[in-house]
Amino acid sequence: MSAVTRTTESLTPELYEYLVAHSAPVDPVLRDLAEETARLYPDSVGMQIGPEQGTFMTMMARTLRARDAVEIGTFTGYSSICVAHGLDPRNGSLLACDVSEEWTDVARRYWDLAGVADRIELRLGPALETLRALPDSRAFDLAFIDADKTGYVDYWEELVPRMRPGGIVLVDNTLSHGRVVDPAEDAPAVQGIRDFNDTALADERTDVVLLPIGDGLTMARKKD
Repeated sequence: MSAVTRTTESLTPELYEYLVAHSAPVDPVLRDLAEETARLYPDSVGMQIGPEQGTFMTMMARTLRARDAVEIGTFTGYSSICVAHGLDPRNGSLLACDVSEEWTDVARRYWDLAGVADRIELRLGPALETLRALPDSRAFDLAFIDADKTGYVDYWEELVPRMRPGGIVLVDNTLSHGRVVDPAEDAPAVQGIRDFNDTALADERTDVVLLPIGDGLTMARKKD
């Protein structure tokens, strides 16, 4: 790296609060969902995306004028609400894939409260099977991957051919809390992220940038 190249600022808690305060206000439904998720699943709350990432995803969907989106990993529904808010209000739809009926029961309640339930189709079961069962003609404007880390490469390989030219794939947790650069970290989830990052970078079908949003958010654009 050049000595004059600026690097991304490290965010102190105070700077992060400033960042959130100077972004679009968080929808009260999303705030309530975050609080209920923390209360119900304190050991899993880290699976939920942050407010600034949610706003970014809504803006991305709107910028793309996305009509057809897919999400791999729904949890309690925060990210799906954010994507659904940004979809074309006339005919936008989100295919939400998850394996947990318990978590997605919470999501369903909040989809109703957010007024987006009519835009979301939930498929329970292994996401890879759901994707492979889709018609060959099904194509997406926007995809979000945030599920089991060892499955990221497989999800990528299923989704990239299904993205429209110019479509965007967003992939969460691609810094793995900094563990990707620690040679001593050899957990399957960490290695799964490393494998994915290398795969995405080498894929000539897309242009890729890894953004320091949340725990690392990879954004890939399907080439025209």
